[in-house]
Amino acid sequence: MVKLLSVSMLLMLFSVSVMAEDLEDHDGMLMNHGDGHFMDMAGGMVMGQNTDTLPGGCDRISETKEITVHAGHKYAEKFPGRMFAFDTQEFNFKPCTKLTVHFVNEDHIRHQWMMHGLPKYLYPQGMFHLEASGPSKISGTLILPPGDKTYLVHCDIAQHMEKGMKAQLKVGKGDGDLPSIPGVTAYVVADDYKATLPELAIKAEADAATAAIAAAIAPPATPTVKAPSPNESSITGVTVIGLAIGLLMAPFLARKFKGMSAAEVVTYVFDLLRTSFDLVVKWLTSLMKIIVANKHKILPKK
Repeated sequence: MVKLLSVSMLLMLFSVSVMAEDLEDHDGMLMNHGDGHFMDMAGGMVMGQNTDTLPGGCDRISETKEITVHAGHKYAEKFPGRMFAFDTQEFNFKPCTKLTVHFVNEDHIRHQWMMHGLPKYLYPQGMFHLEASGPSKISGTLILPPGDKTYLVHCDIAQHMEKGMKAQLKVGKGDGDLPSIPGVTAYVVADDYKATLPELAIKAEADAATAAIAAAIAPPATPTVKAPSPNESSITGVTVIGLAIGLLMAPFLARKFKGMSAAEVVTYVFDLLRTSFDLVVKWLTSLMKIIVANKHKILPKK
C-alpha cells in the first residue's frame, strides 16, 4: 500500500513538472527594441511598457499593483455563445497606479491583452500591449493616467474580441461601462440560435408559400352549408390529392417564391393556372379534331 502511494505521488509530481515546462516564460528571452517595445522569436511581445515616466497630471505613483490575467477557451464556457475569454472581465485601480500585468495564455493559439485610449505622447499608438503565442506567460508594466476613465482591454486577433475576449479597466470611478463585456454588460447584438437554423428557415418559407397558394386558388366561401352527398366523395378525393401534391411541391415553391411579395405570388399562380388552362383547351381541341376526322372509324356503322 505504501509503495502504491509512493508511486502515485511520483507520477503526480512528474505531471505537474511537465505542465510547468509546457507553459513557456517569455520574460527572460525578450529583446529590447526601444520605446517600450520588447519581443522574442518565440512569439512573445510587449508594446508600450513604461516603468518610470509619470503621465501628465500625476505628481507621483499612487500605488504599485500586480495582477495575473489568464486567457483561454475554458474561461468562455460560463458565457453561452462565446469562444474565448479572460478569467477576469473587470479591473479597477487608482489613478497614477504603477501596474504590472502577468499575462498567461493557456491556449495553443495566439492571444493578447491590449489596453486602448492611453495618452499617445507617452504610449505609442495610445496602447499597452501584451502578446503570447501558445501556452506561455509574459509580463509588462505601465503607469495609469490620472482622472476617472474606463478603458477597453481586449484581444485584437481577428474575431477573438467578438467571441468574448474583452474586459474593461476602470481608473478611479471610471466614466461608465462598456457594452458587450461578458458577464458585466448586455451584448449589443444578443445571441439567437433558433433564428439561424436552416431547417426552420426552410419550413417558414414552405409554410408561407403553401398559405399563399391556398389563398390564391381557394373558392369563395358560401353561406349555405349542406350535408355531403355520396356524389361528392370524388371531390373530397381530389382535394386530398391536391393537398398531397401541394405538400410535396412546397419546398420547390418556397424556393421559387423566395423574395416575392404576396401580390407577386398570387399573380404568378394565376398566370400559371391560365397557362395550364390554355394548354388543356388546346389539347381537348386537338383531340376533338382527331375524333371528328376519324369518326367513321370510331363510331359503329349502322
